[in-house]
Amino acid sequence: MTALAQAASSEIMTDAAVAEALHRESFVIEGGHSLSGTVHASGNKNAALPILAASLLTSEPVTLRNVPRILDVESMIGLIAHAGVNIEWTGPNEVRIEASEITNTDLDSELCRRIRASFLLAGPLLARSGAVKIPPPGGDVIGRRRLDTHVKAFADLGVQIEVGSDYAMSVRKLRGCHLFLDEPSVMGTENVIMAAVLAEGETVIGNAAGEPHVQDLCRFLVSLGAEIEGLGSNLLRIRGVPELSGGEHRISSDHIEIASFIGLGAVTRGELTIEGCSGEDLRPILPHLQRLGVRIEADDCSVRVPDGQELVIQDDLGGAIPKIEDGPWPQFPADLTSIALVVATQARGTVLIFEKMFESRLFFVDKLVGMGARIILCDPHRAVVTGPAPLVGDRMESPDIRAGMAMLIASLCADGVSTIGNIGQIDRGYERIDERLRSLGACIERISS
Repeated sequence: MTALAQAASSEIMTDAAVAEALHRESFVIEGGHSLSGTVHASGNKNAALPILAASLLTSEPVTLRNVPRILDVESMIGLIAHAGVNIEWTGPNEVRIEASEITNTDLDSELCRRIRASFLLAGPLLARSGAVKIPPPGGDVIGRRRLDTHVKAFADLGVQIEVGSDYAMSVRKLRGCHLFLDEPSVMGTENVIMAAVLAEGETVIGNAAGEPHVQDLCRFLVSLGAEIEGLGSNLLRIRGVPELSGGEHRISSDHIEIASFIGLGAVTRGELTIEGCSGEDLRPILPHLQRLGVRIEADDCSVRVPDGQELVIQDDLGGAIPKIEDGPWPQFPADLTSIALVVATQARGTVLIFEKMFESRLFFVDKLVGMGARIILCDPHRAVVTGPAPLVGDRMESPDIRAGMAMLIASLCADGVSTIGNIGQIDRGYERIDERLRSLGACIERISS
């Protein structure tokens, strides 16, 4: 077990210990090798976290399969255990939860600071126990990430809320209502769904998020007896039920990880096959990667990236510079703008990357410029990339999950040796990434620093 994994498995860590653990390990990568082979997609991190939280909505046992063994999941498991719930790993990627009793609704502040998804426990705890106290959540520092959507929606459901150093919320009885979210927040939608399934009456959610992980949460809840209509749309209708049963559920594959591997295969120019995919979840993503010149062969359960990619950016009609911009599903996911940007550095032509949703997401591009990338950061939201640019190895720090993976991809196609510190950020979202990359022929080592 790595030093970081050992630190994550402890019950509670101080802020100083978290920071020390995150900085303790680094990746050393020798770039320039063609990566080839087959990799299996992990479970969706952003589905596993709300589904783990939603398991508190029933007093009966729940078994979850295909759960990614990553630091964010370990943190969520720690939070659930702190609430007095029986939760344990029963296999390499299987978790069993039995929330017959919930003895603590004051969430641990140290654990909450480790992940933003800690706030997902608000809906289930309000529905089951009628009260919760949550410290401000942590997570990636990629810009302002407001909680207003959650708070306003809870108030509409009848929750009394006091905002101070903590979010203290209580309710005698959740009551369904018609509400319109002020933004299609993924976590906000998930929190309202989890609260509404046990609320009295009907809840209609307008401007709801429709991401694959929101859909997977709904499928899980329906399997336990919830009544939800409109899966995948921006209008959800939920009829509250008195209680939910136990059950089993398999977490869907991670479309963000799959797209990351597609980008990796394209820039290292080997033949890469990703198995265990969901073709439906990839449908809005693949055209954007193909616009960067990536050749992709996909079916309903696998994706193949042929070797010898000659990446050429496809101009818009009339030779205009194309644009890749993110947005709420089914638009291009914000979590993939960092990956698309790295792929663009290796493609012939010019493209504008427009990151609309988070004002600090693109600030890592100075690291790529230091490696030789030709990028102009126009403002916090827009970057112009011209390629191909030969990259050279460098020393850098991972600021967040997706930027860390983008740096890793850049290092694998660069000439020379790169060192990436603070790799706990990458471990938060990508399961055993160094082991899986070595199986494809990558020269990568995890070292204590």
